Amino acid sequence: MRRWRRLADGTVLLDGFHALKHAVRFGARVPLALAEDRAAALALAEELAPDLTGTLDGLLREVPRGTLSALVPRPHPTGVAALAVRDDTALPAVRSAPVVVLDDPRHLGNVGAVIRLAAGAGAAGVLTTGTVDPWHPGVVRASAGLHFATCVRRCEPSALPAGPLYALDPEGRDIRGLPLPDDALVAFGSERHGLSDALRERADHLVALPMRVQVSSYNLATSVAMTLYHWMAGRAPEAARGDGA
Repeated sequence: MRRWRRLADGTVLLDGFHALKHAVRFGARVPLALAEDRAAALALAEELAPDLTGTLDGLLREVPRGTLSALVPRPHPTGVAALAVRDDTALPAVRSAPVVVLDDPRHLGNVGAVIRLAAGAGAAGVLTTGTVDPWHPGVVRASAGLHFATCVRRCEPSALPAGPLYALDPEGRDIRGLPLPDDALVAFGSERHGLSDALRERADHLVALPMRVQVSSYNLATSVAMTLYHWMAGRAPEAARGDGA
């Protein structure tokens, strides 16, 4: 059997139980789900996602041990893999939470970690510029399938949605003294080169995270986490819980 390296347009690989769990929980259409030990996968569902046990019982098909190795580049330890229909939902016209913009990111794991953070924080979405596909199987694996819990799209810098643009830059104003509005776009530069000149010039505000002198930078996902927490901390707990639903 050939590997699932070349997926049909609109189809995404869910690599592992947790990716399948989150995709199903947030409404993904899953035409195929495989497990090398179906009973073990359902036991994991009963332990970690009892609300989904019935649904997963109807989805999972057991395959011989070793089959996933022939289909998936790096099978997940849970022995589960699935195909889901990609979700290209657009951002809402009126936003009540910031959009994370990743400016030409290069590391698939970092992009996935940011999407996972954005979903957990209730951000409106994650937009990426550059060549990396934010729906690459490596990104979906790192996000644990939480692409389906928020809007994830690639776009050109010139096509960013409306809203005040806050760009993270070492020369910017300390973010602790500046509240982030709910409709903000929050931009982060690439791991190697930082923020592009085009996005820096377009920014309405340059902001910086507090950091010890002589430390060069934070990890990309850490920077996003700190920024989204700053936004969340400035809101009423009820509002924050509502956006995370």
